[in-house]
Amino acid sequence: MTEKEKMEQQMLYDANFDKELIEMRRTAKDLCFRFNSLLPSNTEEQTKIMKQLLGKTKGSFEINAPFWCDYGSNIEIGEGFFANHNTVILDGAKVTFGDHVFIAPNCGFYTAGHPIDYERRNAGLEYAYPIKVGDNVWFGAGVQVMPGVTIGSDVVIGAGSIVVKDIPDHSVAVGNPCRVIRAITEEDKKNTWNRKI
Repeated sequence: MTEKEKMEQQMLYDANFDKELIEMRRTAKDLCFRFNSLLPSNTEEQTKIMKQLLGKTKGSFEINAPFWCDYGSNIEIGEGFFANHNTVILDGAKVTFGDHVFIAPNCGFYTAGHPIDYERRNAGLEYAYPIKVGDNVWFGAGVQVMPGVTIGSDVVIGAGSIVVKDIPDHSVAVGNPCRVIRAITEEDKKNTWNRKI
């Protein structure tokens, strides 16, 4: 079994020294570099590079530079996807975003993790667990999503949150660790911004 196959099956795999995975990451980083070097007005070329980099795109989307990922091929984005500056996606496993997902600046989605013991960590081993995000989700600035998390649809994740567990549909969640603080209700349609969420 190759290291790539182990990675895809959520087993420990050699991320640091396997030539195939190193080459895949270099290819993705080169595409990210090209994307990040474009003039902001060159939207046609930006879209072209992202369609080459990402595993699946659906309809219209906008990603603001700089953007970084490990492989790109494991990222799927839905219709109306928006990612603001400094989005990082470490996609050793699948990262799937539904339709109309908004990502504020400085957010990270990390499927990769390392063993607690230093012997295996120093040997270059890591694991990757998928991240799944539903439709109509808004991530505030600086949100960090950890391996294996599923976030439902119609969710708001407050700025600065560290998401380590699944978040259900129709929720406002915030904190470190991120937790649901209330449901999204019809009353929310009457307000613009409530600091006392």
